[in-house]
Formats: sequence, structure tokens, C-alpha cells
Amino acid sequence: MSSEGVSRVKVKFVIEGLGEAEGELVRFLAPRTIDTIVRKLPVEGRAALWKEEVYFEIPLKMGEEKAKPTVETGTIAFWPMGSALCVFYGKSQPYSPVSILGKITSNLDVFRQVKSGTRIKVELLTA
Repeated sequence: MSSEGVSRVKVKFVIEGLGEAEGELVRFLAPRTIDTIVRKLPVEGRAALWKEEVYFEIPLKMGEEKAKPTVETGTIAFWPMGSALCVFYGKSQPYSPVSILGKITSNLDVFRQVKSGTRIKVELLTA
């Protein structure tokens, strides 16, 4: 396995009725959190909305890991307080600090169309 394969994990977000987006989890940002999530993939949940952010609960109870109170557009993060995976598609900032996991690499705009309750599944992107 290449060092890039170990340090970066490519994932796919499958959004019910809307399509797919691709992202990349970058291990050094939050290694324990990312390793735990990758072991649990695929995960699925129902979308909730907060400002310009889509998030959904996943079966993971973990504390903060290098948590930040601000994020950039396109960030994938884990929100410990809500046990949720978050995607920030606009200028929104987290409700409380989040562990940054990586970035959406393609089709970020699909998240703008997500409605509350939409099913989202995250799985490993196979080459």
C-alpha cells in the first residue's frame, strides 16, 4: 500500500435521490477518530441541517481530537457532542468544536440540495 493510501482514505457520500460526492479523510488530522470511522464503514444516517452544514449521527462515541471551533467550506468533520459526521458546504461554522477529518473533493454542491431526513451513506471509495 502506498503511503498516500495509508495517510489519505477516499470515501464516497451516497445521498438518497440526489447523487454522490467524493471526499478524502486525512489521517494526521485526527488519526484515532478516522481509524475508528474507517473500521465502521459503511455508515448511514438521516441528514439534519445547521446553517450551511449537513450532519448525521453515526454509531461512534468519541471525544474531541484536535478539535477546532472554525472550519473551511468543504470540510468533513466529526462532531463529538452529537456523535455526528458533518459536511460544511458553505460559510457555516460548527455549533461546538469538531474534529476535522478531511475535505469533499468532488460535487460539494450536492449538499446544498439535501433536506432534513434525507438518507446519506458513507462508504470507502474503491478504485
